[in-house]
Amino acid sequence: METRGLVVHGEAEPFSTALRSLVNNRLYSDVRFVVGQERQEVFAHRCLLACRCNFFQRLLGPEPGPGVPSPVVLSTVPAEAFLAVLEFLYTNSVKLHRHSVLEVLTAAVEYGLEELREICLEFVVKVLDVELVCEALQVAVTFGLGPLQERCIAFIEAHSQEAFRTRGFLELSASALLPLLRSDKLCVDEADLILAARSWARVGAVEQIVEAWKCHAMRRRDVARGASCRRRRGTLPREHHRFLDLPFK
Repeated sequence: METRGLVVHGEAEPFSTALRSLVNNRLYSDVRFVVGQERQEVFAHRCLLACRCNFFQRLLGPEPGPGVPSPVVLSTVPAEAFLAVLEFLYTNSVKLHRHSVLEVLTAAVEYGLEELREICLEFVVKVLDVELVCEALQVAVTFGLGPLQERCIAFIEAHSQEAFRTRGFLELSASALLPLLRSDKLCVDEADLILAARSWARVGAVEQIVEAWKCHAMRRRDVARGASCRRRRGTLPREHHRFLDLPFK
């Protein structure tokens, strides 16, 4: 009677190293990409991409005909991020960097690479800082990454003044800005918040600016229920507040 076979694994590191050497290597490559605004040429291997990622399976289609195939143009993904995606597809590991992780995350979402997306999300949370947080918030809102959006908003609530001075804040979309303006936990005075919103409006060519300004001052509860307004956590006491019932949250 034939016995059941046993799967025996060799060392993973030499295998991973060998495959990593094929990333963007012209040797044996049978597909060529032109990537990013800089139009960088990147070489890859169809069978590996197709078996690892449904996006590339659909993109590359059947085997190419005779002759030199035309390059596949991917102009929206930066070359560094695309090479990181290839590294992950070839080796199931990737070296991430703070300055480019959001671009890798964006590519992972667009290409349907759930494992790479989770790896990027974990990395973003670890390196989140004042300079990165608004850019991360924009990515979270764009792709519906709820947990990341919550982490970013909580970070901005704790570091409001610093975050509002960054270029990333000025480049937020209206849909990313509105949750911040609705928050009662921002550590910033109302006057400073208004100035930040005005700066954003000047830079951003804003859509739905009226909706943004509805939220800029003091958030109201349902008036029909007789509830009062309330001040944000960072609002400084002012003389006119004594005429209002405005408890801090």
